[in-house]
Amino acid sequence: MARNGTHGAAALTRTAAFKLPVYLGSIRIWESLYALPFAYIGMILAADGWPGWDTFLWITVAMFGVRTLGMSTNRLVHHKEDVANPRTAGRHLPRGLLKPWEVVAMMVLSTGVFFLAASQLNGLALALAPVAAAYVVLYSFAKYHTWACHFFLGWALGMSPSAAWIGVTGRLDPEPVLLSFAVAAWAGGFDVIYGCADYDFDKKYGVHSVPSRFGIAAALWVTRGMHLAAAAALLALGLWLQLNLYYFIGWGVGTALLIFENSLLRADNLSKLHSPFFKYNSSISMMLLVFTILAVVT
Repeated sequence: MARNGTHGAAALTRTAAFKLPVYLGSIRIWESLYALPFAYIGMILAADGWPGWDTFLWITVAMFGVRTLGMSTNRLVHHKEDVANPRTAGRHLPRGLLKPWEVVAMMVLSTGVFFLAASQLNGLALALAPVAAAYVVLYSFAKYHTWACHFFLGWALGMSPSAAWIGVTGRLDPEPVLLSFAVAAWAGGFDVIYGCADYDFDKKYGVHSVPSRFGIAAALWVTRGMHLAAAAALLALGLWLQLNLYYFIGWGVGTALLIFENSLLRADNLSKLHSPFFKYNSSISMMLLVFTILAVVT
């Protein structure tokens, strides 16, 4: 009996290992490169340098866990729309590469990983972990109720710098909140842009978004306003913390790239949305991290 159980466990392990690339692909793990650098920026600023390998490791694990929870929930909640939408019909659940119960299992496992990582940081991080987990689960339902769903998504990513700051210091200060606002405006603005690509589908199926409520032209102006607010907040943060020239060089390059990206899109022509520049937008946050590190250590 034990032998059969051992063989069953081994088979389950082999199946899980075989499907690991599928799991990672379903949550677009490479897109973590967008939010993770902002979390590291909060970590570096909180520690005023390197926080130590343990803190770095557990912040990374926590970010991976909570993002997996959020993305898995999003895929499960929006499965019906993903099947009907030509833009998303190739995702893993619609194609049958994953079953709903497997996505639920990912949610449960990632929640446990997130709570474990938070417990290894400090008491406040652990106390707030259920709040963060609940938020990244519930924001996926926002598009069924309000056109402001993009802002909910923005804050789901924007929490990362403040969470990392708490992970280092055990407290929440005003500085990371300003950084979180910048990230939320940055990410939410891009989500408005991607909502423009689903304009026809959202109008047909009654999905709420800024483009479906106000039109594509107005939505693009909303994005520009949000990105202007993000750039202003990042500038204010550098001045507040009295960071050196390296930070402002990174800010200048990042702001210029934001302006360029916004200039590529027009209400009557969204073809550039699928250009490599937008696909590798996460490189901007990585660049900001590099210049922030230089500002802190030099």
